[in-house]
Amino acid sequence: MAAIHAIIFDLGKVLVDFDHMTAGRKIALLTGKSPEQIYELFFNSPLIRSFEQGDISPEVFFADVQQRIDLDIPFDQFVAIWNNIFYMTESNAAVYDLLAVLRPKYTLAMLSNINALHYAYLKERLPVFDRFHHLFASCEMGLVKPDERIYRTVLDRLGVPACETFYTDDRPDMVAAARALGIEGFVFAGIGQLKRDLAGCGVETGA
Repeated sequence: MAAIHAIIFDLGKVLVDFDHMTAGRKIALLTGKSPEQIYELFFNSPLIRSFEQGDISPEVFFADVQQRIDLDIPFDQFVAIWNNIFYMTESNAAVYDLLAVLRPKYTLAMLSNINALHYAYLKERLPVFDRFHHLFASCEMGLVKPDERIYRTVLDRLGVPACETFYTDDRPDMVAAARALGIEGFVFAGIGQLKRDLAGCGVETGA
């Protein structure tokens, strides 16, 4: 096994947690639809993929949402509801603390499927990005995981071979796509398992 030189972290459910239904319930109160219908209509639809890929602007996204669910509120009110879904758990905080241990010896990168509104909000309200050397957001790259091109782009920009790169993500499909390229990928299952996975790849975690 090659020595690890770069470590890539997913964002959602790893460094920050979120609950889409928090927004879904609030939006449902403003429409004649249930929170579950709201979720299926745009949280779990090709529309959000286009937004996360940066194909459409926040304003175009909002206009599409308004049309889909007959939502009659100002853009600013929608943005406040849309963004108020994030929080940090003890597990998230532990991962953030681990970054400080890893940063001096390894190149650290964040790779996330994220839309422009959520990215801007997190930078302001939950600043967990300061310990990374590189930030890769799908909305800025024009690509989304698990497209292999997004992983190849990250590897190229880091200048590190796949076999010298560790990657953790809470979604198995994202990890599988990374592993298919030769990246040492592991499903995130808490700070304890993460440290064991890192140690198994020869990464010093200070534990």
